Amino acid sequence: MKSSRTLADSALTALAPAIWGSTYLVTTELLPEGRPLLSALLRALPAGLILVLIGRVLPKGIWWWRALVLGVLNIGAFFYLLFVAAYHLPGGVAALVMSIQPMIVLLLGAVLLKEKIKRIHLVACALGAAGVALLVLQPNAGLNATGVIAGLLGALSMASGIVLTKRWGRPEGVGLLPFTGWQLTVGGLVLLPVALIGEGLPGEITAKNLWGFAYLGIIGALFAYAIWFRGVQRLPALAVSFLSFASPLAATLLGYFVLDQSLSPLQIVGALTVVAAVVVAQPRPGRKKPEPEPAEETRRESVKA
Repeated sequence: MKSSRTLADSALTALAPAIWGSTYLVTTELLPEGRPLLSALLRALPAGLILVLIGRVLPKGIWWWRALVLGVLNIGAFFYLLFVAAYHLPGGVAALVMSIQPMIVLLLGAVLLKEKIKRIHLVACALGAAGVALLVLQPNAGLNATGVIAGLLGALSMASGIVLTKRWGRPEGVGLLPFTGWQLTVGGLVLLPVALIGEGLPGEITAKNLWGFAYLGIIGALFAYAIWFRGVQRLPALAVSFLSFASPLAATLLGYFVLDQSLSPLQIVGALTVVAAVVVAQPRPGRKKPEPEPAEETRRESVKA
């Protein structure tokens, strides 16, 4: 029963990074060019305010600064860096750079959560990295330095957010949606003055842009982050981080189905390798230990009786 529940939690949580894998496609096809701050802001703030208004719960005490830290790491900084990577790199390559996240979680989890680094986790890291590389590294892949640095910093930000979310949990009596709303709102509010000063408002927003922002805000943020934080609370931090490999897998498949990009035999092998890495890293219920046999004297007394 517990095994099937864990499998269901993993599958639902994996849907979040799969949705995030569509960010690269939406950014290049629907959003205004060169607007990473605006894109990050409109993805986070409206969704966060909606959840806060629905939940009608605000942080208290220590949770004011914790919400600030988590909101910046999981939302504000991560969204901005994600869009910088998406604007400067092909979708698959950006996802490849950010797939270093599980390795960072592995190290941070050992330090902050006292989790042991197991051999199976190292195997999963190697499988995941190799699989994503096969998926997205093509002879014509572009490796813009700005995009690569943004992707690496984004992976560090998200990995730190995952580990701290796991370490702190959420306040007693606060539901998942308000908790998600705090972080989206904080991340959006942090981005607001930076976006206004750094980019300003665009001269024109098309209907296509509005569809892109609506998708990223409602599906990519409000829905995806609710199921993501649910998974972070129910699954080990490292297992959750490996589910992020669904992002480059989704980005590659969307390129195939939407942009008519072809998949080579090596890419198919890479996709299967990514799936294998995720499966290997997921938690498994421990085997029941056999009950200890009764002591010799107890057996003898039983025979005498």
